[in-house]
Amino acid sequence: MHTVLEQIGLLGIVPVIAIEDANDAEPLAQALIDGGLPCAEVTFRTAAAKDAIARIAKKFPDMALGAGTVLTIDQVKAAVDCGAKYIISPGLNPKTVDYCVTNNIPVTPGIATPSDIERALEFGLEVVKFFPAEQAGGLPFLRALSAPYGSLRFIPTGGIDEKNILSYLSFPKVLACGGSWMVKTEMIANKQFAQITSITEQAVKTLLGFELRHVGINGGSADESLSIAGELSALLGAPVKEGTSSNFVGTQFEVTKKKYLGVHGHIAIGTNFIDRAISHLERKGYKILHESQTHKNGKLAAVYLEQEIGGFALHLLQL
Repeated sequence: MHTVLEQIGLLGIVPVIAIEDANDAEPLAQALIDGGLPCAEVTFRTAAAKDAIARIAKKFPDMALGAGTVLTIDQVKAAVDCGAKYIISPGLNPKTVDYCVTNNIPVTPGIATPSDIERALEFGLEVVKFFPAEQAGGLPFLRALSAPYGSLRFIPTGGIDEKNILSYLSFPKVLACGGSWMVKTEMIANKQFAQITSITEQAVKTLLGFELRHVGINGGSADESLSIAGELSALLGAPVKEGTSSNFVGTQFEVTKKKYLGVHGHIAIGTNFIDRAISHLERKGYKILHESQTHKNGKLAAVYLEQEIGGFALHLLQL
């Protein structure tokens, strides 16, 4: 898979933007970055699209910047010349897709039928856009549609918002979702960039779903661990579950049988998508202890951050 598509997969959300005034491009891109989404699909539905893409590409070269609603080869050329890193179209135009593939330009054409998918596979595509997602039958239809095509990933777009995005992203064949609820045209026109940042932040919070899972306490030995667990059990009325390396008190406390990371212990933070959480935190400057990774059924299940807070290590858990 192309690097920019992998980047989009780690972000999980592609803001779909129609910019009427190119002067709004840079503050809008900054608002999305500040909100935690360095990504944008600028649609070719407006006369300002090319200028907007060029301005964003120049000011924010690391942004996952794409051009959407691209219908012709001439539009592909114009978008790429302006700095777009990938092309998105509402349907699968064989000539446009062939040009992109031949010139090594990442392209995700829209599909809505098995025939569309099979044409995409003939071009060697690994990712396609499912559009219009909700109007075409939503997630149940996508599950049925994608069943025969094991390797293909999808970017559903159309009718997706903060209410249904998690259900889409929880389907393993969904790479990311496109949406415009955080970048509505009227908010852009009214220069409500602080509001766009706030809505984007909330979208990222919904996506990651951070929540406290348990507090870990460092015990010095098996006996000390069991003693501490017993005291917490008596206090809370929660059962003690003895394990190989630690003891749990209910689901709220873990007491290790030897000193581990953190002066006092660790704080376990659950997340809906641990890979996306890692990417998000690394963009914010946090460092990951990759050697601390643990896996379950071949998938990343937990990892520690290098930083401590109040003498507690931070521990990400896949929910």
